[in-house]
Amino acid sequence: MIVVEDLHKHFGGFHAVDGASLEIAKGTITGLIGPNGAGKTTLFNVIAGNLPATSGRVTMEGEDITGLTPHELFHKGLLRTFQIAHEFSSMTCRENLMMVPSGQSGETLWNTWFGRRRIANEERALRAKADEVLEFLTIEHLADHKAGQVSGGQKKLLELGRTMMVDAKIVFLDEVGAGVNRTLLNTIGDAIQRLNTERGYTFCMIEHDMDFIGRLCDPVIVMAEGKVLAEGAASDIMQNEAVIEAYLGRGLKNKQKTEAAG
Repeated sequence: MIVVEDLHKHFGGFHAVDGASLEIAKGTITGLIGPNGAGKTTLFNVIAGNLPATSGRVTMEGEDITGLTPHELFHKGLLRTFQIAHEFSSMTCRENLMMVPSGQSGETLWNTWFGRRRIANEERALRAKADEVLEFLTIEHLADHKAGQVSGGQKKLLELGRTMMVDAKIVFLDEVGAGVNRTLLNTIGDAIQRLNTERGYTFCMIEHDMDFIGRLCDPVIVMAEGKVLAEGAASDIMQNEAVIEAYLGRGLKNKQKTEAAG
């Protein structure tokens, strides 16, 4: 679904992404891991149109999408979430979801005067869909709560819910587990798996929780110093000497050798 070819993103003399090439297959939940500063979030930002590439190419289903804006990619079914949730804090959770679809009749002044029935019908349909999404995510009890007042994990679920309000094809998740307690993290993981298996969503996620990655992701791609270091099943990645040294650290590598010798 996504092919990244020799992608570079430079900030002055700093090469945040330095010739990265990778593929994200349709129907997969792909993990993207690596040490801090490896270029993972910058790579996401370039793919999702938040930053322009210095050079290289990104295609989606064979179409060159390099340099397209987030708005244009949204309409092609490419969405992303952020490590820090971007909710409308003064609106309810239901209203946050209802805001997502574009081209609503109520967005034009003419329709607010002469298309009130159409607007009312759209709002009923959007409300029903939002309630269905909230129920799918098991947070229907938060429908009328202000989004700014729910927990961090519930905000992450709400961000996931936004992708369900449109016809998403691929969703990029940036540290969906950051700051989330284990119970809610399991709920988020269940929702991701169900969206993948039941609705055909393709996911690519940045995550530091290796248990979470191991549970959900196949394959796992490892980045270091702006490049792709390794790719494979989570179990194989955890045994890869280069990955252990670059991502998990020399200390863990030495510990594993000591344990094996003992």
